[in-house]
Amino acid sequence: MKLTVLGFWGGYPGAGEATSGYLLQSEGFNLLIDCGSGVLAQLQKYIKPEELDAVVLSHYHADHVADIGVLQYSRLIQSFLQEGMKTLPIYGHKEDEAGLLSLTHLHHTKGMSYDPSRELKVGPFTITFQLTKHAAVCYAMRITDGKDTIVYTADTALIPELIAFSQHADLLIAECNFYKGMDGSGPGHMTSEDCGKLAHQSKAHQLLLTHLPHFGQLSQLVTEAKEVYNNKVELASSGWTWGA
Repeated sequence: MKLTVLGFWGGYPGAGEATSGYLLQSEGFNLLIDCGSGVLAQLQKYIKPEELDAVVLSHYHADHVADIGVLQYSRLIQSFLQEGMKTLPIYGHKEDEAGLLSLTHLHHTKGMSYDPSRELKVGPFTITFQLTKHAAVCYAMRITDGKDTIVYTADTALIPELIAFSQHADLLIAECNFYKGMDGSGPGHMTSEDCGKLAHQSKAHQLLLTHLPHFGQLSQLVTEAKEVYNNKVELASSGWTWGA
């Protein structure tokens, strides 16, 4: 499995960059996890939008879904330029009915609801879900292709359920919107210390900090996470890759 970070900012993108978006590739299958602001522009550095096979969304906040509309338009435009364009499935939870309905656009994209109590099989990937603690209904994802396992916390405060959910992940992608000593539990976000604790207690093999804040010295987040987690910790960045 190969992971490429397309977007990693929380709230809004930095100049020329993007909010949440991750391209997963295995066995020739291209899966997009979240589709935030600026993601479609970043995606085209690696594949064409029409080469996407599926999209899975954690929740419907704009910094995770803002580029769904332009992705839909890209499929519409390409349908005039080439024959045989398949309908793109976009999976989201059904707790937000309007959000789910917005994922369907004519015959170019089809909104599909996932059942968070069951496994979702998409191409070579199997995805399980965990409800997080956030201002909107949001689901963390545990994704495997049978060889490697990635856990993506999506947006959440630190909750005990995430520890079991993240056990022995090859890569833990943890949202890190606040620094050590701050309180992100109200809006439903984690601190650097929370991320380190989660990685340590779940025995994850590697930690990637994402959904980064627009203030402070970002390298400090890594330093603070390493105070409680001894393995590899890195900051997400545009084009950051893992796996092969």
